[in-house]
Amino acid sequence: MKLEQKIRIHLSHYPIIYAFIVGIGIVLFWRGVWHTADQVHDVINHFSSMSSTSLSGAMWWDGPLSLVVGCLMLYFTGAFTSSFIGNELILSGLRGEKRLNERTEADIKDEISAISDIKDELGAISDKLELLKKHANHQGSAQE
Repeated sequence: MKLEQKIRIHLSHYPIIYAFIVGIGIVLFWRGVWHTADQVHDVINHFSSMSSTSLSGAMWWDGPLSLVVGCLMLYFTGAFTSSFIGNELILSGLRGEKRLNERTEADIKDEISAISDIKDELGAISDKLELLKKHANHQGSAQE
């Protein structure tokens, strides 16, 4: 079993701790992105003092280290992709579905038609179940 799976299985028994670790991972990830972007901005602007955070006293590895630690925490808790991409987007990709803005009008009409057919079938099944219930109740009262 992979290390990621073992960690996720273990943490799933402690949802509050799991959420806390994932929360810290998300904050560290975005802190790393922010600080690294500020450091790149400072390098591009020749170490100007107009940074959004005071990075003049910070070590050069502060932002990248936060980014790496955040990524590792999110990866090993299994929350990396679900935090940033979302489960539905991942599942639709695995199923080979198109994004809504990629679908044609014909695709959407076909799906609406299929849903309508399913509703009709469910209605017919529901009607048959009602008839069976009535028949069963009638049989049960006739035997008494």
